[in-house]
Amino acid sequence: MPHVDWRIEAIDFTTCNCDFSCPCQFNARPTHDHCRAAVGFWIEKGHFGDISLDGVTLVALYAWPGAVHEGRGEAQLVIDENTNEDQRRAVMALFKGEETEPGATMFYVYSSTVDTFYDPVVRPITFEADIAARTGRILVPGIVEGSVEPIRNPVTGNPHRVSVTLPLGFEYHSAEYASSTVRTLDASIPLEWDGAHAHLARIIWTPQGVVHG
Repeated sequence: MPHVDWRIEAIDFTTCNCDFSCPCQFNARPTHDHCRAAVGFWIEKGHFGDISLDGVTLVALYAWPGAVHEGRGEAQLVIDENTNEDQRRAVMALFKGEETEPGATMFYVYSSTVDTFYDPVVRPITFEADIAARTGRILVPGIVEGSVEPIRNPVTGNPHRVSVTLPLGFEYHSAEYASSTVRTLDASIPLEWDGAHAHLARIIWTPQGVVHG
């Protein structure tokens, strides 16, 4: 089936409530037997048909009562206020896995396991990420704030580097793993954790999925 021609080159800022490494990345059950996540994307370069997505920033909140693949999830999208209506419609289509081959991207996989989509909101978003340093933050005033820092050696306190490659992954090809702290304020999906999983990656997605290599 033909799809809208789209492509995004972005930085992926993903956090979840699991222990470092996120068992989902290894097809294992979540640490606490349920999954909650806050993710952010800054699209450095992209398009959806003839709609430019250059510079678009978005944040998504997720929750599942069990493992992701067991479904019954909840999701809400936040789109940066510095977007126009066409860009917002395009981002919402990507977020819901539309115009994408089955299972090809994280958004498709997640949307297929979500029963409840809360209304998207448009807010100012602060997005910072340094993949090599494994640091960054996302901030949506009044909704969510999250920060990422390196995993640290418990004896020396020195940064402990972990990078993971998923040659057939539906989110990224290679990512730097880190530690996250997340709090929601007035959000449809409450989230709160310290010292849990995070990863930062540079991604390229198309309707056929992740561009690997």
